[in-house]
Amino acid sequence: MKILLAKDAGYCFGVRDAVNLAYDTAKDHGEVYMLGTIVHNEKVVEDLSKSGTKVVDKLVEVPSDRPILFRAHGTAPSVWDKAKNKSLNIIDATCPLVTEIHDEIKKLEAEGRRTIIIGDHGHDEVVGIAAQVKDPIILANVKEAKALRKMKKVGVVSQSTQMIENVQEIINVLMQKVFDLRFVNTICFPTRRNHEQIKELATQCEVMIIIGSFTSANSKRLTQLALERNKRSYQVTCADDMEAFWFENCETVGISAGASTPDDIIRNVVEKIKGIGHVTKEEIVYE
Repeated sequence: MKILLAKDAGYCFGVRDAVNLAYDTAKDHGEVYMLGTIVHNEKVVEDLSKSGTKVVDKLVEVPSDRPILFRAHGTAPSVWDKAKNKSLNIIDATCPLVTEIHDEIKKLEAEGRRTIIIGDHGHDEVVGIAAQVKDPIILANVKEAKALRKMKKVGVVSQSTQMIENVQEIINVLMQKVFDLRFVNTICFPTRRNHEQIKELATQCEVMIIIGSFTSANSKRLTQLALERNKRSYQVTCADDMEAFWFENCETVGISAGASTPDDIIRNVVEKIKGIGHVTKEEIVYE
């Protein structure tokens, strides 16, 4: 059996930097507080909790002598203002690519455009983007786009981890409804690379494994891409989720992982597959 591991599987740089910053801050200050979990991965959250991170729902729960870490997903301006007014020590772990999306949607609004965000309703990143402007429209799918009335001047951005296919389909609908449409492609490049690798691997391998939490929209999207091309595709949270019979009559296994999946979980999955398939060779990194 041959194992092909997608080069861009797992942590993107934004998530990796945010998680490392949380560990470092907890080490330096004893504790660090966050509004909500830092990533959509239960093991990462558990490990961080053991290291001194505390998840709270409101700023009033943060002691005045402890730092507050703003997560990679982005934070609403109103929360920033409240934290500054309380003179809290703010640790900014916002992904630079998410900050770019905030800047882009504010530019679109400044041009007098009605703003639209293509993304998942209620997702932390989308909530943060929406908070940057007044009354944006959020579209998760084509059906919602088709329900819109015709508009004169619109600016569109997308959640950074959206599938390009979904974004293209929505833009195609908006082109028929909007006279002056400006779209800024804010799908981040780590997401685009990972998506492309999965599309290719799913057609080249008998079995496809996607590693990621089922609370992660990003990971579920990767699984969807794989399943559309290979029915023997499986999403797992860790090595223990896998079944040996999945790999029967299999010569090549493809592996990728969501942006919130840490390296050690990926390594454990690879090692278990090696054991199941009696693989002695190193896995091949697929670029």
